[in-house]
Amino acid sequence: MRLLTWNINGVRTLPQYHPWNTLKSFDDILDHLEADIICFQEMKTSRKLLTQEVAVPPSFDSFFSFPIKKTGYSGVATYTRRAKLVPVKAEEGLTGVLPPPKTNVEGNSRVSSGSHYPQCILEEDVVGREDEDDQIDYKYLDSEGRAVVVDLGLFVLINTYCPNDGTGTEDRERFKEQYQKVLEARVRGLVQKEKREVIVVGDLNACAAVIDHCEGPIIIKRGLAEGLDADTAFYGERECRRWIRDWVSPDGGAMVDVVRQFWPNRNGMYTCWNTKISARETNYGTRIDYILVTPGLVPWIKAADIQPQVKGSDHCPVFVDFHDHIVTNGITTYLKDVVGTQGVADAQPPKMAAKFWDEFSGKQTSLQQFFNKGDAKKSSAAPSPSPSDGTPPAATMHPVEILSASTSSSTDASSSIYPTNERISSTPPITPFIANSLSTQTTTKRKLVPEPPSQAKNPKRTKSGSSQSSIANFFSNAASSSTTVQKNSSKRANGKGKQKAETAKAIIESPPPPIADEDADFKLALKLSQETEQSSNPGKDSNANGSATQTWSTLMAPVQPPHCIVHDEPAKEQTVKKAGPNKGKKFFTCSRPVGTGYDMGRSARAREDVDPRYRCNFFKWSSEVKREMMSS
Repeated sequence: MRLLTWNINGVRTLPQYHPWNTLKSFDDILDHLEADIICFQEMKTSRKLLTQEVAVPPSFDSFFSFPIKKTGYSGVATYTRRAKLVPVKAEEGLTGVLPPPKTNVEGNSRVSSGSHYPQCILEEDVVGREDEDDQIDYKYLDSEGRAVVVDLGLFVLINTYCPNDGTGTEDRERFKEQYQKVLEARVRGLVQKEKREVIVVGDLNACAAVIDHCEGPIIIKRGLAEGLDADTAFYGERECRRWIRDWVSPDGGAMVDVVRQFWPNRNGMYTCWNTKISARETNYGTRIDYILVTPGLVPWIKAADIQPQVKGSDHCPVFVDFHDHIVTNGITTYLKDVVGTQGVADAQPPKMAAKFWDEFSGKQTSLQQFFNKGDAKKSSAAPSPSPSDGTPPAATMHPVEILSASTSSSTDASSSIYPTNERISSTPPITPFIANSLSTQTTTKRKLVPEPPSQAKNPKRTKSGSSQSSIANFFSNAASSSTTVQKNSSKRANGKGKQKAETAKAIIESPPPPIADEDADFKLALKLSQETEQSSNPGKDSNANGSATQTWSTLMAPVQPPHCIVHDEPAKEQTVKKAGPNKGKKFFTCSRPVGTGYDMGRSARAREDVDPRYRCNFFKWSSEVKREMMSS
């Protein structure tokens, strides 16, 4: 039996990557992972957006937890292969305060009794002292869809996605620390109060050791230079590192990091990479995804490893394999006899399973089924007209009805991760007739100002036989228009007094705020227009035409990437995607990938720690590169 955990970074984006885009269904994706228990983190969806094939794959039972308020954020899912095992109980969250999902199945599926949840465990720890920092909002901690707990008989499986500390705010830091404390208390209640074995899997967002961080040695070196000891330099930087180190410590830790136990000295065993900077190419990452087991389960573990070759996310899967049987004190115990529901024919999963949700159990009509029924009634009641009809069917519809039908069809087609060809082809396209009608109506409504009578319907052509103005005429007209505006403004101002005239003149003559890139382009275009105008005059230099042509060719030519200073290699052009004044602007950086010791800048990296094999700190705006091209 194999247990696998993977932060997939979005269940709707996973099928876009190879090899998942070659598989026909989500059930095939689960089967391709070759695991019997599959735990996903960062589903990034909601119950309303969950499609049937993701919620109830034919070969698996499924259990979900989604954020209560946010959508497209967090979320965990646990799948168990029905042919191998059937879970005994299942619940959402760590604290037991979340109500069970509304299903058509009666019964209690709580994994533990009320006194064994973290609230009671932590209250015992703080008896006799009152501290505001220890006040925990348990419902709030469980409101972000971060944990699913499943009782599998031999052990209790906790699939969790711990908060990260990327925001750096004090509230989120406190939330992260409290969540870790509650997770540890949940395990302690199961082990100490109920004498259960526990497995914790998922993205814990913390490095347990220096070897688990690509910058570990450099962090320690920097700390030693600041007068800190090695332990404080690494673990003092992030409190979560100290927490997980103590939790899995061989000296008194409650849990065992089985993957590291199988590979104690393996460097570069990372599970997460920053894909925005192509860090996976050089294995510049961290190990923050774990499978932790209580000591009593260690004899059952046959193998454990990571799968960095599996793509589709910024994380990679982590797995453990179980022995089919173990021998203890001469007694052989088979895994199939102790995992899942035992002694029950045709056992059903706990009521939390998605198969019992109203929308997937046939008790509630889904929105997709509602529109499908409507389409079926329309198609059966009104046969499609023959091509000989003079007016297409859509022409008899009101534009609002057309848009509504188009919207519902597109929504229906996108409601599944794997839409079939039949569904896609069933969406009726908007005919050219409809498109022209809509555009005509829009144009008519917006045309409020009538054309002046002096404007001719068919303007006379110029002497050259073309009705299109040259670039020189364009800029000369702009200049003359500006002069005319100034003259008219001056006349009106003189009629109202000297003071108003001076004010109007100051306003007209005041230049617009300078914009570097636009001013440069405007000056260049003006220069080219003047050169073109000069070249059209036979009395001017005949070489002006060739100069203008060359300048225009330079302007329209693509920007040639500059070479970085350290490696003298062509730089890579990128685009600013972060919201702000520079969003959309392009820039060049060193084309080499990042790696341990890459140049992050003098303020972040000491020169002696820079590894020249990786990316240097070269940076230049694309507009600056283009200006240099034009001036050369």
